Amino acid sequence: MEPWLSHPFDDDKLKEECGVFGAVNVQDAANFVALGLHALQHRGQEAGGIITHHAERGFQSAHRFGLVRDNFTSAKLMETLPGSIGIGHVRYSTAGSKGATAIRDVQPFFGEFSMGGAAIAHNGNITNADAIRRELIERGSIFQSSSDSECIIHLMARSIQKTHAERLKDALRRCEGAFSVIAMTRTKLIGVRDRLGVRPLVLGKIGDGYALASETCALDIIGAEFLREIEPGEMVVIDAKGVVSSRPFERVSPRFCIFEQVYFSRPDSIIGGRSVYETRRQIGVELAREAPVEADLVCPVPDSGTPAAIGYSQESGIPFAMGIIRNQYMGRTFIEPSEQIRNMGVRLKLNVNRALIEGKRVVLVDDSVVRGTTSQKIKQMILEAGAAEVHFRIASPPTTWPCFYGVDTPERSKLLAARMSEDEMRDYIGVDSLKFVSLDGLYRAAGALEGRDDSCPQFCDACFSGEYPVAPSDMIERGFELKAAE
Repeated sequence: MEPWLSHPFDDDKLKEECGVFGAVNVQDAANFVALGLHALQHRGQEAGGIITHHAERGFQSAHRFGLVRDNFTSAKLMETLPGSIGIGHVRYSTAGSKGATAIRDVQPFFGEFSMGGAAIAHNGNITNADAIRRELIERGSIFQSSSDSECIIHLMARSIQKTHAERLKDALRRCEGAFSVIAMTRTKLIGVRDRLGVRPLVLGKIGDGYALASETCALDIIGAEFLREIEPGEMVVIDAKGVVSSRPFERVSPRFCIFEQVYFSRPDSIIGGRSVYETRRQIGVELAREAPVEADLVCPVPDSGTPAAIGYSQESGIPFAMGIIRNQYMGRTFIEPSEQIRNMGVRLKLNVNRALIEGKRVVLVDDSVVRGTTSQKIKQMILEAGAAEVHFRIASPPTTWPCFYGVDTPERSKLLAARMSEDEMRDYIGVDSLKFVSLDGLYRAAGALEGRDDSCPQFCDACFSGEYPVAPSDMIERGFELKAAE
């Protein structure tokens, strides 16, 4: 994606940084991997990579900037990736533009070990990567990228274990934070989740082969049968004989990222046996119960606000309407981005359905408020279209803390909710009312019918609560201050 296109609309959203996919024991595995990555494109639009292994030609790789459809649909390129096993990765960097990233930062990463080569693709963030990197460099490791994920390869290289899987266990036992990792050797596909299960990973069956993916929607695109989620703290090793599961990490209460339910995952994916779409619709139901308002229309901020807006409309009885239309074809530069064009901002992405909005009291439903800049612009567009009133309803609690587990979040001082009360945010955005779903309401919508268990929360909700299940040690070393104990 061109950097000017990511600002300001997309830049005011939290970004999931990665999607991973792997396939084994299938003909032309690279084609399956490319399709899987295409389905996971929402998890990273900056760059992608695929590594495969062929019995005669060995390991082959391709890493490219840009979208899957613009790179891995080329027959000429795909012919360079033969073999029946492969893994891939789509990436979004915190910088948000390819100019800030070298191609060597693009995963999967590959390493040659005494027992043969192996590649890894990682979704998440290692919160003690700085300390690990310093130690490894002092002991002679030479890093090629700026990615925390490369630490895993170097730790595997230093392990004295006899198999790739055991070396990967060794490496990941040193890593703190969040990781869903897919690795491959010449014959084996390996999937691992950290013990808290912060980031997702699922297992599917395709013919005589298997697939691992960040989300079930990536299994759907290749016609794979969804078997199950890889459990928190579990490792699976898959080859021609089948799937072998082990538990390399101590069992703890899982803390799956609740923002996957709110925004990151595709609405047609299944998480924890539950439809993401249904969870988002139910968030809207909870919002309507918690924050009713007299209005004429419920309109989503597309596309992420749509399921919640449908739920709000159904529960409140206020008609649902597409008051804002999203331009679906903004993925490519169509004209030279002059300053005048850049200043159009949100209007390049969204347009108000004026005939519908004029004279109406409108409830706008969005998934989150991060910096608040986009909310201001959308409100202004709605008012310019003649709306009588504008009421914002947000399908997540106020985002008051940064995430350190694989999500691109602004520093805390730039989070609107970290420095303003709800009333102050309402006045800043300039709307008639502003209400967020409560944390308990979000938990109920996600299937925890009794709400949040404060003594042992069922999800990771650090971006809302400031309660980090794993201390972000690198960030603390850099001066980040945790929430004071109450």
